Order: sequence, then structure tokens, then C-alpha cells
Amino acid sequence: MSRTVVLAAAITLALAACSGKESSGQESTTVTEKTAPAPAPAADAASNPLLTASTLPFQAPPFDKIKDADYLPAFEEGMRQHLADIRKIADNPQAPTFDNTIEAMERGGETLTRVSRIFFGLVQADTSDARQKIQEEIAPKLAAHQDEINLDPKLFARVKTIYDQRDTLNLDPEQKRLVERDYEELVRAGAQLSDADKDSLRKLNVEETTLSTQFHTRLVAASAAGAVVVDDKAKLDGLSEGDIAAAADAAKARKLDGKYLLTLQNTTQQPVLASLKDRQLRAEVLKASETRAEKGDANDTRQTIQRLAQLRAQKAKLLGFDNYAAYSLGDQMAKTPDAALKLLTDTVPAATAKARREVADMQKVIDAQRADAKTGDFKLAASDWDFYAEQVRKAKYDLDEAQIKPYFELDNVLQNGVFYAATQLYGITFKQRTDIPTYHADMKVYEVFDADGTSMALFYTDYFKRDSKSGGAWMDVFVEQDGLTGAKPVVYNVCNFTKPAAGQPALLSFDDVTTLFHEFGHALHGMFSKVKYPSIAGTSTSRDFVEFPSQFNEHWASDPKVFAHYAKHYQTGAPMPAELVEKIKKAKTFNSGYATTEYLSAALLDLAWHTQPADAPLQDVSKFEADALKRFKVDLAEVPPRYRSSYFDHIWGGGYSAGYYAYFWSEVLDDDAFEWFKENGGLTRKNGDTFRAKILSRGNTVDLATLYRDFRGKDPSVKALLENRGLTE
Repeated sequence: MSRTVVLAAAITLALAACSGKESSGQESTTVTEKTAPAPAPAADAASNPLLTASTLPFQAPPFDKIKDADYLPAFEEGMRQHLADIRKIADNPQAPTFDNTIEAMERGGETLTRVSRIFFGLVQADTSDARQKIQEEIAPKLAAHQDEINLDPKLFARVKTIYDQRDTLNLDPEQKRLVERDYEELVRAGAQLSDADKDSLRKLNVEETTLSTQFHTRLVAASAAGAVVVDDKAKLDGLSEGDIAAAADAAKARKLDGKYLLTLQNTTQQPVLASLKDRQLRAEVLKASETRAEKGDANDTRQTIQRLAQLRAQKAKLLGFDNYAAYSLGDQMAKTPDAALKLLTDTVPAATAKARREVADMQKVIDAQRADAKTGDFKLAASDWDFYAEQVRKAKYDLDEAQIKPYFELDNVLQNGVFYAATQLYGITFKQRTDIPTYHADMKVYEVFDADGTSMALFYTDYFKRDSKSGGAWMDVFVEQDGLTGAKPVVYNVCNFTKPAAGQPALLSFDDVTTLFHEFGHALHGMFSKVKYPSIAGTSTSRDFVEFPSQFNEHWASDPKVFAHYAKHYQTGAPMPAELVEKIKKAKTFNSGYATTEYLSAALLDLAWHTQPADAPLQDVSKFEADALKRFKVDLAEVPPRYRSSYFDHIWGGGYSAGYYAYFWSEVLDDDAFEWFKENGGLTRKNGDTFRAKILSRGNTVDLATLYRDFRGKDPSVKALLENRGLTE
């Protein structure tokens, strides 16, 4: 059900495809003045640009015409139209058929889909106090609207009739898949419940939506408020001049002239910790990160978390499941929490063992340095990890991050790395469009052309962090590929790279480069979609499959041919020296014990929260977290979870509840798939065309395990993942 799927994602503020290995998930900050009122509804709906299809190329959003005052009336009218569409289907006196029921549902709710995609895209990428107020008002209304459709007995009866007859209706495979998905989604949404239980479910859904929105809003504000103010430039010793200038600019933007502001990204660890020499300041920054939403103020998220976990468990019980994870994973590749837990816990021993070896290596460096300085010894703390990891990397591999960044200028990496790899694999090309309006001046728009010169998509980039943007990196669409209407995809990538000072280049770390390739992998998944029905098009797959194309695309960042094409000095154009390239290769799995353990900790914490039974009492957040980490044997003091519960936006505000394991599950697929490429000649058009035809163009039109087997010829193996992470040593 296209429109229902869109609303579900919008209501939970899903980051349609959040950065998988999340190498550069960054700042999560708040917006401008807190006193701005919500805008009044536009008086003249006829002049509302959201109520009619855009006349721009590809039906691109007319951002130059849309006002905040347009959103609420557009939502209200969109819900009215959508409900009318559904009631027309449900009340149809003719016998239910695929065309008059299933396909009609696909076509319904056009206006609501359009406004939802635009509004919720902006709430994530360029929010404001006014937009947050609109979000708070509309989210529970959308939840109630979706329930009114999902719980309509007449609509469900028609869908069930077609579902029961699906093997005798001469449906093609895509139609049959759509029927099965629609039926299963309605059942999972509560269509078979009693009237009394439906009423209970409605209340739980509205409360969950309200609390999820509240969590996200509070976290954005808490992350901004948690930024660390530094008065003395000397305390920033170790940071590059560019980073210091960016910190000064950030302070100036907050009217803190003469000071420096170290803003928080959305993860526990912060980028500056790798360079800051001041140990006390490092500890202060990490504490600010870990306690950002635990200060007992208006932005404290802990009570919200407690209730969200409880009501999700209650919802699962109402729907006949033992816990929320069992409910949530029912339509995923993993199928059960046990399967997800097994993948994670089987990896814990190797990951933590390597992390402990990494601790020992760093402690040796600390002890040697302290002995030379003849000062007191200390044990490595979590806030020291990144700083001393850099020392070890320099000692082991003679590799310094500062040596690398000049070869990774953002625009060059995009044009000569990301786009180049796509051209080599798939034959597509890109042309910048300056005539398409955007929602922010930092953005760029590209028209994408297929190998035969056919115009196939629009691609927007929004790469720099700002106070109005949520942390992390993601992809989504303003317009989904739609075989019914012929609509071509309008896709966008959002990242949080540090914006350079005026006149300076945007230089990336290799983690940032990987993120750029990752998000473009999602974009390719959306752009290559060749599906008739939009609800199963593009990235509309399970969470534990959707990260597969994006994480797969990361591999091309280090492909020798691609790397040589983009790794060039931003000033001289000289290629990266061969010895530096070799050092990067040798250091590929450096620090992988830490990286894997911090991820596993967060994924296991997510499942711990969501495998609680409905009768579990409200949990003290800190105690629950500590107990869970100990139970799963990932309670290393030096390796905190990538996200602690109080700022784990993926699971409380971002649509990945009981789903953070999905990145690892998808990584099994992507590493195994890349083995196929290596077995068949690597970076070639033939291989790219095969991957496009068998994976990227198929959306969710086939059972996803079957889809993968058809491409690979066998089920995926975890072997390549363990090798790529250096966990077989």
C-alpha cells in the first residue's frame, strides 16, 4: 500500500535509509529562536503549491514557492482526499478485483504522499521551530488517519478476498507480491482485532507517535545545548587550523564571539577526540556527549524512553506477539529476534577480544609516553581511545589522518569518485542543474542520464552540517519511481560534513568518503528502480535488506581504479603517493575491534529494550543499559555503545526500533556480494549491469532472500564480513 507505507515512514520520522556503517554520523543540533509561533494555515488553499502536482521537471518540489503556512492545510486536505479514495474502494459494490482494490489503493492519496515526503524531509534536514510545531500537531493526526484506513473492516475484507484467491487470479509475480504485502501489512496493523482491541491499538499508536516525535525534538535541542564551549584556544591544541576556524565560526553563530564551540554529532564518540591533546577537555567532551539528554531538564529523554519501550511491548501483546522485537522482525529477512541475536552474539567474542588487544596496544603507548615525561601513569579511558588510537596508527602504519585529508576534497570525491564509479559500473552520467529550486543554498541538484542518454532521475546533495539539520547521514526521495504514472525518481542525500570557512576546501576523512559512497548506494537503489507499483519500488524493502545496496557501494571507495581517480591533492592535483595508499590498505582493519564492539553494543541494547514483555515495569534507563551490556558481554569500560539509550535516535525517533541489527545483517549480504564481483572481474559494466538488473532495479517485488540467491547463486556467508573486519586474525 503505497500511501500507507509513506505515512508509516513519515510518522516515525524514518531516515529512509540512515547511514549504515555510519562512519560520519555527526551533529544533532537545534534550531533558531524558541519563541516562533506555528504559522497560521494558508487562507487560500487554491494557491497552495502542495495541493497540485509540481510543474517542474520530474515534478521536483517548488521549494521557492512553498511556505510553512502551506503545510497544515495541505496535510488536512491530503488526509481528506486519501480517506475519500479509500472509502470509495471499500464501498465499491462490485466484487473485489486486483484493479479495483489493490491497484486503486496504490493510486490513492497522491496529495498526502507529496506533502509528507516534502515536509518530513525538511523536518530532518532543515527544521525550524515553526516546522517542529507543525510536526507535533500533525504526527498524531497522521497516526489516527493511518489507523482509520488500516482498521477499516470493509477494506480488509476486500483485500482478504483477493489474497485468498491470489493463486487463481492469473496475477503476474509483482502483482502477487503486492497482494501478499498489502494483506500482511493490514494484519500486522491490527485489521483482525476486535473492535475493543482496535480502540486500544489506536490509543497506543497515537501515544507512540507523539512520544517518538517528542524524543526526536528533545534530542535535537539537547545535542545543541550540549556543545562544549572553550574559552582558550590553547586548549584546542592538536586540532587543525581548519577545525579551529570551524569551532570559532560555530561559536560566533551562537553569539559567543571570541570563544570556540565543539558541537556534538549524534554518536557517543566525537571527531575532535582523535586530535585534542588536552585530556581533561577530551573527558569533558565525551561526558557532554553521553549526558546530553540526561540533565533533568526539558530536553531529558529518559522518561520518554521508558514509556516508549513499555507501550511498544503492550502493542505487540495486543497483536499477538511475545514482545515488540518479535512483532517488528516478522516481516524482515531475519524473521525472529533469535536470528538477529545469534548473528550479533556470535560475533561478540572475536570483536571484544580484538578490542582488548587494541586497549593493550594503546596502554603501551600511554605508559611509554608517561615514562618519558616522568609524570604519573593513567589507564586508558573511553575519552582517550580515539586520541591514542591515532598514536598507535602512526606508530604501526606511519599513517596520520592529516596526511590523508588533502587528497579527499568533497567535490572532487563526488565527481571523480562516487559519480565515476557509477559511470564505470552502470554507464550513467550526471549534469548539474542550477534551475531547480532547493530548500537550502548549500545544496546542488544533478540530472542523471542512463547509458543511452535517457534522462532518468534528479539527485540532490545536502552535505554540510548546520543547526537546523539532524545528525547523521541519509537518503530519501521527494518523488518515488512509479510505473503506474511514469513518475521518475527525485532522490536526495544528506550528510553532516563540517562546512569549511569561506574560501577553504571541504576536506574529508576516509570515513567521510565512505559515507559519501554509502549514501549514494541508497540513491542508486532509488534511481534504478524499475517497478510498476510504488509501494514495493526502490528502497521500500525490509530494513535488514535496504542497507545492502548502500554498504555494497562503499567497497568502490577503496577500489584501486576508483581510488586512483579521485585521491588527488586539492591544491596540486597530484595523485596520492603510492606509499601513502599502501599505508591506508595496511591499516584497513585497524581499530576494527572497537568499531565492531561499539556497534554490537548498540544493536544488542536495542534488542534488549524491545524484547521486554508487556508486563515489565518501567525501567531505570542507566541500570537497564548497564545490565544489558553485562548480559551480552559487551560491557567494556573503554568501549561505550555507539549510541547510549538516551540519544539513540534510530530506535526511539527514527524508525529502526528493534532494527539496528539490520546494518550488520545487510553487511553480511554486501560483503558476500562483493566477493561475487571479485570472482567475476570486479569493476566492469557487465558486472554492474547484472547487479542493477538483479538487485538495484527490483525493489521489493520478490522475496528478498530469493532475490539475493538469484543474484549470488547461493545463500550469503558471514565469512567475508569477518575477514573484512579483521576478526579472523
